[in-house]
Amino acid sequence: MSDSGTSNGAGRRGKVVQLIEEHELDGIGDRLERRWTADGDERMSLRDLADEFNRELLRTAMAEAGMQLLDGEVDNTYRLLTGGDVSGADRTRTERQLRREGVDVDRLQEEFVTYQAIRTFLKGHRGASYDADAGDRAESGKEQIGRLKGRVRTVTDSKLEQLRRNDEIELGEFRTLVEVNALCEDCGSQYDVETLLDRGGCDCDT
Repeated sequence: MSDSGTSNGAGRRGKVVQLIEEHELDGIGDRLERRWTADGDERMSLRDLADEFNRELLRTAMAEAGMQLLDGEVDNTYRLLTGGDVSGADRTRTERQLRREGVDVDRLQEEFVTYQAIRTFLKGHRGASYDADAGDRAESGKEQIGRLKGRVRTVTDSKLEQLRRNDEIELGEFRTLVEVNALCEDCGSQYDVETLLDRGGCDCDT
């Protein structure tokens, strides 16, 4: 399938499509879809695929600047640019080195995509999906979380009862409420975990 053109029914192209065309990243769409829809250990998450796409953008930028790329150099440079465990000083040194080599670092970092952009590209533009056992896994996750919440509630009830019985706290008839919420820092939506799993995710798509 071609990675150019408009997405299914959409009036404008997404960021990933534009970058593929602009940098002539032929074949990367097939590779991303194949790795997202693979089974077992071969499958890659959307976040991992976003990193892979961004590394390809970095590789292209370094090559266009005439840099000689050694084995592992792109991976290491990408880690130094984006890694959460990298110090600010190391990141700054890496950016300066790339600029000296002729890489437009500011533009490159603006082009880096998020996992949401990859999801939009794969699902919206290419019509790909990965649904194998997704419902079963979500239901299993809900059951596991429910059991953990039940355990927390039981332990808390027992401890409060003990403290009240020993007159160490003042407490009337009570109920213990255990809630587990997930806040998406990208779109700002917040849901209790069961609702999040039932609806299939946060509000990032909207």
